[in-house]
Amino acid sequence: MSAGFWLAGRRVDDGEFAEVRHPGSGELIAHYVVPGPEHVGLAAAAAAEAAAECRALSAADRAAALDHVVVQLGRRFDEVAELITAENGKPAIWARAEVTRAQSTFRWAAEEARRFGGEVQRLDTDPAMSGRAAIIRRFPIGPVLGIAPFNFPLNLVAHKVAPAIAVGSPVVVKPSPRTPLSALLLGEILSETDLPAGAVSVLPVGVELTLALVDDPRLPIVSFTGSDVVGFDLAARAPRKKVILELGGDAAAIVCDDFKSDADLAWVAKRVATFSMYQAGQSCISVQRLLVAEDLADRLIPMVVAEVRALGGGSAAQPGDSVGPVIDESSAQRLEAWIQEAVSSGAQLLCGGRREGTYVEPTVLREIPEATSLGHNEAFGPVLGIRTFRMVEEAFEIVNSSRFGLQCGVFTHNIQVAFRAQRDLEVGGVIVGDVPSFRADQMPYGGVKDSGTGREGLRSAMRDFTEERVLVLTGIAL
Repeated sequence: MSAGFWLAGRRVDDGEFAEVRHPGSGELIAHYVVPGPEHVGLAAAAAAEAAAECRALSAADRAAALDHVVVQLGRRFDEVAELITAENGKPAIWARAEVTRAQSTFRWAAEEARRFGGEVQRLDTDPAMSGRAAIIRRFPIGPVLGIAPFNFPLNLVAHKVAPAIAVGSPVVVKPSPRTPLSALLLGEILSETDLPAGAVSVLPVGVELTLALVDDPRLPIVSFTGSDVVGFDLAARAPRKKVILELGGDAAAIVCDDFKSDADLAWVAKRVATFSMYQAGQSCISVQRLLVAEDLADRLIPMVVAEVRALGGGSAAQPGDSVGPVIDESSAQRLEAWIQEAVSSGAQLLCGGRREGTYVEPTVLREIPEATSLGHNEAFGPVLGIRTFRMVEEAFEIVNSSRFGLQCGVFTHNIQVAFRAQRDLEVGGVIVGDVPSFRADQMPYGGVKDSGTGREGLRSAMRDFTEERVLVLTGIAL
């Protein structure tokens, strides 16, 4: 299989080729054409040239393009899911879930495109302003550069492309060169629409050409999902641009002492085990820290460990298992070293801990010292750390001590605790009664501190991609 890239809606098949291999088996999946410096410039120029035409598109035209993507992802569902598994390594259960989510993302974008209007504000609140009113609408800032990571090669691209189309902005997508195939397929689907030629480009380029895109003044918005180190470097590089950063975290789940029935604890154990290890832990909101009320520890912790062991995975992974490989061997080696460091520093290894190639066994550790790498960094792998606490205030302090602040799960039946959690936890989202890994694609999603700036979620991203303009009417009957 070979794949061309998409330049202003046109497929380019000429150039040097790069390989895509399955992260677990190393099997060659496909070759794709690598864009050159001239293509980067042409994509930015085409986006700038198409900006006015895209801005003038009707809500119906924008929604129609987005609806087309929903339909085509449905028709090609199995093909797309298999492609995600092939390039990313995630098991079929999570690949299929990603396609479903991408459909939802484009569907919500189509709906928001139809109702993204404005507001009328009376200005005659003072006698001197009699007969005046303001119409406040939002307009695109300009073409969007969307830089997407490898862990959700379709849906995180969708979260760049769908809101851009919905507001009438051209978009240049830079997918991860390790997982470009899903984004290239999305480029193919979008080329079938009636969007202007320069509305969408998909360029799987490396670091040097990515920086050229970031530097290009014709792309005034940069939407980046990835590591905090790279993200803040990009923001510093583009001080005059609107930079939106989703930079991950070390998400915690707090289990309060009122969440104690057998059914409650079974729910916690199942959800924490699943969503600490799903996507091989390579999710910004996978459960990295489990904070358990002391009175529940003896009951809950063995249940969590049993559920983790039941997930399967590792180098002997079977087709029905839900934990696959991490993206490459260097990531696996890093995780292995971090686990060994934590154990040698006093953490108790409850299960897992071994590595073979790119497969890291689902691992549970208890009382990881804060000074270790796992104690203060994002693991981004199938590793869960467990700590106990006495009072819920202590759990809140532990969460807030992190330099990250994306989402937190709070298992409680106490409505007072739930509202205090939203007020006091320094995170972008609090999920009550479930893990921090819950995300509905239409809701505002993003973090604080080193977890980034701005928000994803269709309407939230559409606001980030646009600016307000005020039209004042004079001498009208109100």
